[in-house]
Amino acid sequence: MLVLGIFSLMTAVALPNVNISPVLLTRVASIVLLYAAALSFNALDIQAIGSGVGIYSGLFQVSSVSQSVDTFMFLVGAMILLPWAPVSNTVMAGARSVFSAVPTIAEYPLMVLFTTCGATFLVSSADLVSVYLSIELQSFAVYILATLYRDSESATSAGLKYFLLGGLSSALILLGSVLVYAYTGLTNVESIFTLLSVGGVENLTTGLGPCIIWLTILVVGFLFKVSAAPFHNWSPDVYDGVPTIVTTWLAIMPKISIFVLLLELQSGFGFTGASLSLLVDGVPFDVSKNLLLVSSLLSLIIGTVVGLAQYRIKRLFAYSTISHVGFLLLALAVNSEESIESFLFYIVQYSITNLNAFLILIAFGYMLYSTVGRKDGYGTDVQFISDLAGQFRANPLLGLALTLTLFSMAGVPPLVGFFRKQMVLYSAVHSGYYFMSLVAIIVSVISASYYLKIVRVIHFDAYTQAQDTVQAPQMTNVHSFTIATLTMAITLFVFKPSIILNSTSLLALTLFQY
Repeated sequence: MLVLGIFSLMTAVALPNVNISPVLLTRVASIVLLYAAALSFNALDIQAIGSGVGIYSGLFQVSSVSQSVDTFMFLVGAMILLPWAPVSNTVMAGARSVFSAVPTIAEYPLMVLFTTCGATFLVSSADLVSVYLSIELQSFAVYILATLYRDSESATSAGLKYFLLGGLSSALILLGSVLVYAYTGLTNVESIFTLLSVGGVENLTTGLGPCIIWLTILVVGFLFKVSAAPFHNWSPDVYDGVPTIVTTWLAIMPKISIFVLLLELQSGFGFTGASLSLLVDGVPFDVSKNLLLVSSLLSLIIGTVVGLAQYRIKRLFAYSTISHVGFLLLALAVNSEESIESFLFYIVQYSITNLNAFLILIAFGYMLYSTVGRKDGYGTDVQFISDLAGQFRANPLLGLALTLTLFSMAGVPPLVGFFRKQMVLYSAVHSGYYFMSLVAIIVSVISASYYLKIVRVIHFDAYTQAQDTVQAPQMTNVHSFTIATLTMAITLFVFKPSIILNSTSLLALTLFQY
């Protein structure tokens, strides 16, 4: 359905006699994603899928995990597109309108469909070739999305930085894939698992030792893509430079697909008995697990400590994301049934919470900065934490929704953010990772301070009317309904947790062949 929608929209846009308005294009893209989500969900009833069915000569493997993640990504993608309509109106009104100070183009929803297509391919990839091609299909469209405001210096600069550093990480992934093939003659992931599981410890000092190093290069490339420390430096600059509607996409969609791919790789090694170990002083050293643990530790510390000094709200959310990546990597490194369940649950709740936070920021931007000809290159973007001063008095419902979302990010009970961190910490302690659990608890307490800083600004700072404003437009009904629904899901999760927990538990057991 997704590919059919892409070709249909491409054909319609290319026809000279067909004039599709940007708003209609955005709505059609949302409907395509919703329909694709329904089809993916319906495919879960097919009994033959089970733990996986190889298609296209083993390039892709369709499983219950991939279908479930596809359904979730389609739904999230459709919700991310909801606030795009006012920006699309800019194209119809001619470059500068009350919504934007810079021109956009109408075909950006097509880029969203392309990057979603790449993400779904990546989740189902079972070969190093298809992994690389899927990552590039996902990334190229996101590079274009990053330059949504073409005449904004900061947006184009952020897009160029994202392109160059994203190309570097793709080069690492390609280098690792090529060298793995050079040493094994294989590109199929399952075949590589099987080869590594044969021979045991004697392979560590013979032919497969170098192969493990190149597989490590692959993991580093993936960590670069998800902005895990110490490969995170691009993330704050890009998040802050691109428009907020694109930041929403960058913070959620690419991370879901790559983390699920890492999950499938990690669980595959565990199930087949393959070893990613090297002999260090005669003792096997698990390379992949320790690499994930080191990156998790650095992500937790850097994302928390550096985030304390931020005064630009999207940079703060970027460091918050790095801290959340640390929790995800910790759950991934533990690689037990409990940790994988917590990993899947964390991805779902991270996506919902961040989506709600950015949708609220976009709504605040519509209320605050409905300006004509702003000089900073942004029409409706909230850039500074101080921009939200006193907004609880001006927009009490939005202020309350953002407060609850920030409390959830901080892990305040009984909101859903508390349970996601609690599950990760419980699985880590249960598996004996006491030091990492202690660090995660400490950084969770520290990180709560910069979330509370935003709450203090919203509720207790003096409200000042922004300059150069016109009458604030109303949000669309769908936009406000989505914010209300996500806020209720975050707040009321404690009363019906089984809706999500049962699904994540079943998927985790599926990965461990139960």
